[in-house]
Amino acid sequence: MSERDETAGGGPLKGLRILDIATIVAAPFAAALLADYGAEVLKVELPSGDGARGFPPFKDGKSLWWKVTNRNKKFVTLDLRKPEGIEILKKLLPKFDVLVENFRPGTLDRWGLSKEVLWAIRPRLVILRATGFGQTGPYRDRPGFARIFEAMGGLTYISGEPDGEPMHAGYPIGDAVGGVFGALGIMTALWKRAMDRNAPGEEIDLSMTEATFRLLEFLAIEHDQLGTVRERSGNANQYSAPAAVYRTKDNRWVSLAGSTNVLYANNCRAIGRPDLIADPRFASNGSRTEHKDELNAIFSAWCAKQTLSDVLAAFEQAQGTIAPIYSIDQIFADPQMQARDAITSVPDNDFGKVRMQNVVPRFVNDPGRVRSTGGSIGQDNAEVYGKWLELSVDEQARLKQAGVI
Repeated sequence: MSERDETAGGGPLKGLRILDIATIVAAPFAAALLADYGAEVLKVELPSGDGARGFPPFKDGKSLWWKVTNRNKKFVTLDLRKPEGIEILKKLLPKFDVLVENFRPGTLDRWGLSKEVLWAIRPRLVILRATGFGQTGPYRDRPGFARIFEAMGGLTYISGEPDGEPMHAGYPIGDAVGGVFGALGIMTALWKRAMDRNAPGEEIDLSMTEATFRLLEFLAIEHDQLGTVRERSGNANQYSAPAAVYRTKDNRWVSLAGSTNVLYANNCRAIGRPDLIADPRFASNGSRTEHKDELNAIFSAWCAKQTLSDVLAAFEQAQGTIAPIYSIDQIFADPQMQARDAITSVPDNDFGKVRMQNVVPRFVNDPGRVRSTGGSIGQDNAEVYGKWLELSVDEQARLKQAGVI
């Protein structure tokens, strides 16, 4: 098929084609982020299915996680470990602008798909390679999982109570972080191509561990210049005070922030303690941080005597900076989330309609859209192989019998 698929949906990336041969979460998430803005993404998985299809939570045996990470994509099966599978991929490749993969370094080369071969077929192809530690270095061949990225990227060490064990978040955030950096890398490479028609293809070497480490911003320069090894501080903020998590009278939780003098003053007025504003011990964010335990104790004691609604009302009136700590049902019920359609309803082949997060960030003039959920194994085989590659029904049946598709 030489023409672009005009049915893929609108959005600023309409016309961009991405071949997603990656597995599990992080790299497919990068492709899905771009699909939200109209890029046409073809998801390639083994005939037995991607391992992410086995990730809970499930409903009626279907992975709900899969439906989000692989939304807005088409789905074909193809065994790239077989020579015929490689030949079919080579026929598909000229139709795409981007290839997304997350196999261990050298895997595609062993399959006969080195970057030189890929660029010979599609000279300006952008290749995203997402791995745990990158394409070089002594750890290049190690397997990668979110907890590995978070642990070795420094995030886990600084998370948790001071006298407790290091803590991972309740979600594999390392995968999501890597996916965001992957999407950024792809768009950066495409910008170079757009500005220079003679620009060659690009190979993007994404280390998921380095992506997590990059999030920690000043920790590296702090250690380099001050010799500091930042430790865990629980929910107390190490950079401003008062700032922590407090329990309310009705056993709900709130989180307080605010590092400027103006916001500190507003927060003091919210709890009826304007006397704290002029206290010389709390004159600046630096001095307040030195006395954070005392300040947090004051704010914690006040919150413990108020219901959640009373806490929020008092801070809203004083223009303070506190927020309820939401569970997922509270996010669904929040009027701000509802007003902005932050949760959108999406057609689904299994369950009719399902709700999930909307596109972030949103474009005003040419918005993205969630058009479909992650689909069934090989649901678009007939379209892609029949219409795009013009393989006959008999040939497709033979390939299926041989385990190639």
